[in-house]
Amino acid sequence: MWRKAHEFVLGVYPFTASFPKHEVYGLSQQLRRAAVSVPANIAGGFRRRGRLDKVRYMNIAEGSLEECRYYLILAQDLGYGDTSRLATAAEEISRLLSAYAAAILSPDS
Repeated sequence: MWRKAHEFVLGVYPFTASFPKHEVYGLSQQLRRAAVSVPANIAGGFRRRGRLDKVRYMNIAEGSLEECRYYLILAQDLGYGDTSRLATAAEEISRLLSAYAAAILSPDS
């Protein structure tokens, strides 16, 4: 899951590099910040000991991923490039995060 999120970040950087110059401190920076937050929170949550603490970090990662999904929609609508590959990756990461959080909260774990 972390590796997929890391690969997503590695895809976001070159994608945002092609944005117009006026977006350097706008959408480009926002998308990069949110994307980096996803694997960072997965890593942070992994080292937590308590179930609820782990899930909290996964939830923060999910929130950052949802931000990314919106920024990708916006970038597509503004004509900044094709976001389909990144959107597909975000969907896969979202499913993995959701399943992991559910497994942590499962009484059997």
